This record gives sequence, structure tokens and C-alpha cells, in this order.
Amino acid sequence: MTAGRVVLAGGSGFLGQCLAKELLAAGCEVDVLTRSSKTDMLGRAIAWDASTVGGWARVLEGATALVNFTGKSVNCRYTPSNRRIILESRLRSVEALGSAVNACTTPPPVMVQAASLAIYGNPGATVCDEAAAPGSGFSVEVCQRWEAAFNTCEVPSTRKVLLRIGFVLGAGGGALEPLARLARLGLGGTSGSGRQYISWLHVADLNRMLLWAIDREDAAGTYNATGPAPVTNAEFMATLRKAVGRPWSPRVPAWIVDVGAWMMRTEPELVLSGRRCTPRRLIEQGFEFWHPALDATLGDILK
Repeated sequence: MTAGRVVLAGGSGFLGQCLAKELLAAGCEVDVLTRSSKTDMLGRAIAWDASTVGGWARVLEGATALVNFTGKSVNCRYTPSNRRIILESRLRSVEALGSAVNACTTPPPVMVQAASLAIYGNPGATVCDEAAAPGSGFSVEVCQRWEAAFNTCEVPSTRKVLLRIGFVLGAGGGALEPLARLARLGLGGTSGSGRQYISWLHVADLNRMLLWAIDREDAAGTYNATGPAPVTNAEFMATLRKAVGRPWSPRVPAWIVDVGAWMMRTEPELVLSGRRCTPRRLIEQGFEFWHPALDATLGDILK
């Protein structure tokens, strides 16, 4: 993209910092709306509360684009308190950003909202493109209300793009790092039945999708931000073991996943459920993947 100034809301996490690095390398200015106190953050840190309009809103005036990654991580136990925070952190940030954009004299011409493929629930081997029906359960309800908040926020001068992001693979953070560590220790076996699908993508392709969404004036609405070749958990773990030089690991039964999730203060559904999603709209509009193959992707990241 041409040089400009991009605002990353909630941009201090793994995905936001990966995009910030890409934008800075392209000559862009990057403003990060954050509640983090990290001192090594890429981009200019601007404090906000992620729920109400305040002085931070001035940074949106004249910005090239706004990208929103805000939301409490779902990698936690779904206690009543965490459920409330997971939902409210998403809804309130979207509402605050929408109000701030609408109040701008020169609003950002595009707003890109990060969302999740979890909206499809756990549909087994059914292939889900953007027209697929939502699933059921807490995660699906969060996604539906999150997307509704974004789709209904009134920003008449700003193009809106929603990316339902899959399982992002990258170095230095994200979910791949702990999985690779377990695989190196000989604990990278198939989880549960192994038939649950993982819709994955290389972080470099996600960055390119985000830049594509900013640059393409015909990009609008909802897209599955995932790679073209989802695999089962069994296939993913076998490929990961090969990438780290561990040809075999014992299967991890579902009950052990349950126990491990309880000990790690997270939810077993993050491992035992999955969805087989395809990026139909991106492909139809000409997006080309640099990293379509899982073995090459893991080799590139873990080399």
C-alpha cells in the first residue's frame, strides 16, 4: 500500500504487532490504541479504555485506515466473569470506534474489523464459506453479536470490511508456538478424534489480506480470512511433528485434553472443536495466497 497513517485498535497483541511491522516496513505511520504498558511496542502507543470515546479519538481524524483487533482472548476458562468480559470487550470497542469515526470531520475511508471463524460452530466436515449458517453455543453467540455491532454501526463515509480470521500461524507468538513446543517434547499427538478441522493461514497472508482490504475499494462486507486448504487435527499434528523432527507422538484422548485444559485454565473446545472453512469471496475477487500448503508454511515458520 502507499504510505499513510493506519490506526490499529487493540494492536499490541500478536496479530496487531505483525501488521504494524508490515506497515512500518511499507513506510506507513502506525498509531496503536492500547491499554498495554509494553515498552517494546511497534508503532506510536496511544492510551484508550477500549469502551468509551475519549481524547484518543482525535487520532482517527485524517487516518488512512482503522483496523480493530480489540477483544479479550478466548484462551481462558469460560467462567461467568470471563464470558461477560469476552463479549463486552468486543461490543464496547466496536461501538466506541464507530461513534468516534462518525464524529470525524475527515474520517478514515475504511474500517477493517477482525472477527472469528468460530461463528460457524463445530460443523464437522461440512465446508463453510461466507454464506454458511452460524452454529450454536457461547462462542457463536459472541461472534453473532460482535458482527451485528459492527454491521449496524453508522459510519456513512467509511467503507466497512469484516474478516473472519482463522488459525493464524506465525513465528514469535500466537497459538503455534506452544503447539510446536509440545511437539518437540514428544507431546504433539492427534487430539481427541483428530477429525475436527483446522482452518489455518500463514500470518504473512493475513497481513496481505488486511492490506488488500484497506487498498481495494471494492472490498466490502464479510470475508473468511483463512487459507484455501483446511486440514483435520490429525493431519495438522502429523505435519507439525514432521516439521520439528518428531515422526510420532501418542494420541491425546479427549478426556486428557479436558484435564489439561482445566490445568491450563482454558477451554477444551478450543482443541476438540473445529470448522472447515474456505475463503470463497477472497478467491473470487482475485486474492492470491503466498502460502497455500501447510508443510511449506510450517517449514518456513519453524526453520
